Amino acid sequence: MARRRRKNAPTSCASSGRLMRLQKYLARAGVASRRGSEDLIVSGRVRVNGEVVTKLGTTVDPDSAHVEVDRRRIRLKPALWLALNKPPGYTCTRHDPRGRPIIYDLLPAEVRHLPHVGRLDFMSEGLLLLSNEGDVVHRLLHPRTGIERVYHAELRGPVTAGLPDRLRAGVALEDGPARARRARWITPPHASSPTVEIVLAEGRNREIRRMLASLGVTLRTLRRTSFGPIRLGTLAAGATRELSPKERAALERAAAPACSGAVRE
Repeated sequence: MARRRRKNAPTSCASSGRLMRLQKYLARAGVASRRGSEDLIVSGRVRVNGEVVTKLGTTVDPDSAHVEVDRRRIRLKPALWLALNKPPGYTCTRHDPRGRPIIYDLLPAEVRHLPHVGRLDFMSEGLLLLSNEGDVVHRLLHPRTGIERVYHAELRGPVTAGLPDRLRAGVALEDGPARARRARWITPPHASSPTVEIVLAEGRNREIRRMLASLGVTLRTLRRTSFGPIRLGTLAAGATRELSPKERAALERAAAPACSGAVRE
């Protein structure tokens, strides 16, 4: 005889087909950080559908689960997407052990809980997205999606005119071959500060810097101008703006190829 499930028991099956880890649910709701949410769970302070949950692997349906912390109902905050024009000299972390400035110093207090979508290295600048919509973020960053990132690299020139061709052909790095999907000159290679536009479809650590270094090219500045369908535009350095509904819909469409059925966060 099949065992009957108790009416209020937590479940890993969801009517919406979209599951979220409990600690992520709490973090997105603004209760605590992901680590702090884990502490709340293991200490027995979290209930799902009326029952205490202490297992960190528990998943919930964010559309229908009744989640409480210390008997207080917790609801997800609306999905939020921000674009930040990251200046150079900021690190994409919440805490830097070396005491360097962090991107969250640039954000208004009410949105400092938002995770960043990918990252830019310390001296790189330009477009950085932040969002609490983890399922879409996961799909955008998945290698299968192939989201294009566009960068403008200002070089210490002059340099050889064939650099874009060499970037498209690919170079050997210590973690495997790397190549640009597209590359073209924005300002000519014989200028004192030539600029090349480089389009990548992955987000490996310091990839462009390492590619250029392997070709003997010295980088002056590196600026990301777009991430998928989102453009940096005229956003001032250090400033943020909320993405429009049209931009959010474009991100959803861009993430769709990596989605097959339910996405588990």
